[in-house]
Amino acid sequence: MTTITPQELKARLEAGEKLNIVDVREPHEHADFNIGGILLPLGQVQTMQIDALDDLKNEEVIVYCRSGNRSGQACMILDMMGFTNTVNLTGGMLAWQAP
Repeated sequence: MTTITPQELKARLEAGEKLNIVDVREPHEHADFNIGGILLPLGQVQTMQIDALDDLKNEEVIVYCRSGNRSGQACMILDMMGFTNTVNLTGGMLAWQAP
């Protein structure tokens, strides 16, 4: 697992990069505000219900949550399942929305 800052991710999105972004928050959090990632709550990652990510094992997968804690856990679990390039968004959506 590596990390990316909100500023770095925003720059990559603005540049039009095709990114694999995963939101591990709960559905109501995703509905309130999201940056376009696939919704896959941490509970599903913990129980290995990750069919939506099967094709991404050797791709960069950027994971985010509210503050960076759940996404860090998700990255560690995905790494144990054989994912080779997980990236945690530092500070999560709190940092993303900070002025």
